[in-house]
Amino acid sequence: MDGRDDRAARSAAAKAAIAPFRRAAATAEAGPLSDALRAVVAPGAPVRLGHPFGTGEGAEALLAAYAPLLAAMPDLERRDMILVAGTTPEGADWVACMGSYMGSFLAPFLGIPPTGHLAHMRYHEYFRIEEGRVAEVQALWDIPELMMQARAWPMAPQLGAFLNTPGPMSGDGLTASGDGSAAMARVIDMLTDLCRFPADRDPKVMNLGQHWHPRLNWYGPAGIGTGRGVAGFRHWHQMPFLRAMPDRKLDALGDLMSHWIAEGDYVAETGWPNMRLTMTGPGWLGLPPTGREVLLRSLDFWRVEEGLIRENWVLVDLLDLFAQVGIDVFDRLAEFNKARVRGAVVLPDPLAEAW
Repeated sequence: MDGRDDRAARSAAAKAAIAPFRRAAATAEAGPLSDALRAVVAPGAPVRLGHPFGTGEGAEALLAAYAPLLAAMPDLERRDMILVAGTTPEGADWVACMGSYMGSFLAPFLGIPPTGHLAHMRYHEYFRIEEGRVAEVQALWDIPELMMQARAWPMAPQLGAFLNTPGPMSGDGLTASGDGSAAMARVIDMLTDLCRFPADRDPKVMNLGQHWHPRLNWYGPAGIGTGRGVAGFRHWHQMPFLRAMPDRKLDALGDLMSHWIAEGDYVAETGWPNMRLTMTGPGWLGLPPTGREVLLRSLDFWRVEEGLIRENWVLVDLLDLFAQVGIDVFDRLAEFNKARVRGAVVLPDPLAEAW
């Protein structure tokens, strides 16, 4: 078996390992989902979930997170839009998914008041595979996205646009295949140039025009929002971010570690955490310059088109970031929404009521 055949076989095996979970979660019901997770996730596997769920082990840790979500959205469904698998430079097999949980938001979720309408919450979920089972999970759910739909977000308004994040414009997010080395090289070169600033104070040193497509879409997490093109990326995310934390450090520094995979035109990276920064400037997310060092968990996807980065999906555990600087977003959520009715929404049966 040559290198290409081995790569394809390992990718297919990694995707097959989580296929029972993906099938069960597509029309999520507690029983089938529980059975699938117990079959797929190895006992004792570390499960690292975003704030407030934290770290646990095995299928039980995931089921503990799904239980309140299923109670809030009884018709929950999981919609994958990107599925990428590959082997990291260190030799580990990972499979990464991006998509949205969707359902009728009929009861409170983590204190977020229900809307009574269809709601969406983006996820980035990464699974390390060993011997045909999930040996580790790193996953973020964009909980602030639900808060905003409920008009319950208690923090500063985001600068970027709010939208239900779309899948790849190319339409091939679930069928990625082939050698991803060229796409990986483009992303690594972009990040290398990005990090030349602010040691060199000339913004041109980042060379974004050489790496980003002119019609780039940068899909940031709720709380930051989405930007279009280099201008949108810089104005609605990068400039406030670097003004507040110009000393950002990436990857493989001390306790920072990222896991990189690529397949075809797609690149995926997860780190828990993968960035260290000090908040020395004002403005980002409405936070003051506390002088505190913070660690960021960021789970990202890139799609390369004609040699340039055309789309970038980014999730950051902002709720954990707020907690690190002493802000409990859920406490603020409760205070901000204390005058609202917090019970379940009961919609009358349209077949039993006269119109």
